[in-house]
Amino acid sequence: MQVYNTLSRRKEEFTPLRPNEVNMYVCGVTVYDYCHLGHARAYIVFDMIRRYLLHKGYQVNYIQNFTDIDDKIIRKANESGQNTREITEKFIQEYFTDFDRLGILRATDYPKATEHIEDIIAVIETLVQKGHAYAVNGDVYYDVTSFPQYGKLSGRKFEDNAAGARVAVDEAKKNPLDFALWKAAKPGEPAWPSPWGDGRPGWHIECSAMSMKKLGKSFDIHGGGQDLIFPHHENEIAQSEGATGQPYVKYWLHNGFVNIHDEKMSKSLGNFFTIRDILKKYSPETLRFFVLSTHYRSPINFSEEQLIEAQKGLARLYQAVWENTPQSAKSPAATTPQSASQTAPLIKGSTELVSEYVSLEKEFKDYMDDDFNSAGALGVLFNLATVANRDRSPQAANLLKKLGGVLGLLQAEKKSTEIPAEITALAEQRLAAKKNKDFTLADQLRAAITAQGYAIKDTAQGFILSKLPK
Repeated sequence: MQVYNTLSRRKEEFTPLRPNEVNMYVCGVTVYDYCHLGHARAYIVFDMIRRYLLHKGYQVNYIQNFTDIDDKIIRKANESGQNTREITEKFIQEYFTDFDRLGILRATDYPKATEHIEDIIAVIETLVQKGHAYAVNGDVYYDVTSFPQYGKLSGRKFEDNAAGARVAVDEAKKNPLDFALWKAAKPGEPAWPSPWGDGRPGWHIECSAMSMKKLGKSFDIHGGGQDLIFPHHENEIAQSEGATGQPYVKYWLHNGFVNIHDEKMSKSLGNFFTIRDILKKYSPETLRFFVLSTHYRSPINFSEEQLIEAQKGLARLYQAVWENTPQSAKSPAATTPQSASQTAPLIKGSTELVSEYVSLEKEFKDYMDDDFNSAGALGVLFNLATVANRDRSPQAANLLKKLGGVLGLLQAEKKSTEIPAEITALAEQRLAAKKNKDFTLADQLRAAITAQGYAIKDTAQGFILSKLPK
């Protein structure tokens, strides 16, 4: 298996530090508001990566933090008249509500910054003792000039960073790029005692302290969005390796940006979407399918049209599963992914069919082994759906569901439900349009049916309608 390592800027053979075990840390959210589309992309991506590692038989220790002390949290508390704990507890619960709906497997642990103050202080003390940090008036700063490899993750040279640094002039700092490890207490803000006086941790040090506390001084995978490469992850490396003298992370993985109609998503541009905004109109699985249909390192362009296409693609795959799986058949994939060695063989039939199924499963694996290429793997699922429909094959449908489960897709069972008259009317109009060879209108009517949450399948006798999973 090959993974692209941001640190080396190339694909590398994946070999974890311990055989059959992967230790993985993904930067979590600052809990002061509802999660948005950028969060959805990141955590769907790393959930997909985790699921595939589980499928390959690895034990995966997956840690994702909550930043529960921060300027934005304090500001929100002051504006709302609540304390910071009330704000963070509320939005931690809202986080779980959103991401449980998206089928994100719960992390092994969710450490909070406020529960690891002692660990954070211990790392800072070590950095001060080793000459990597200095205290000024109750603040503690990291001295970036003390770490010669600073910039190795982002590729930025220190001189370029210093020349172009957009930071307020701070006479307390030795260098404009030095960053805060500990912030002296201000009136009305939460604070904790420390050797430098009451205060609170800086953002970057939280992740260093919590990741090493949970996974050790060196671990396998650190993930996050590309926006975190600099300065957050660059600073994590400087802090962690400065404190321990050991390599911090073996593989750095970063997902690409989200654009809205080819523009960067931002509140100021009015193109900002929360997960809840999107789930008012589209199913969680549609959003997941949309995210995984682009390679995780590439930018993804969000639009209504793209979501409709994702909805149609997901409907096609579900039809292949539902229409070719006997009602009594058991689901071949569990909610939590199984390793390949735990999964019972699903392939039976003629030699030709078995060969085709084996070939498609290998192609799926090859894509996923090539830096978690979920877009290519989804293409294999469509080919498998074609085989299932062509041969009316329960085995192909079962394999489709099994491989879909590796991506967190296609696990909903078909439910018997009454189809509304207006949906049936659209289906009948579509059938008439096809008979009249008005295929443009037929496609428009199919899109309208899908947009209402229903799938339509053509048969020799007419059509079959079914409700898509929510």
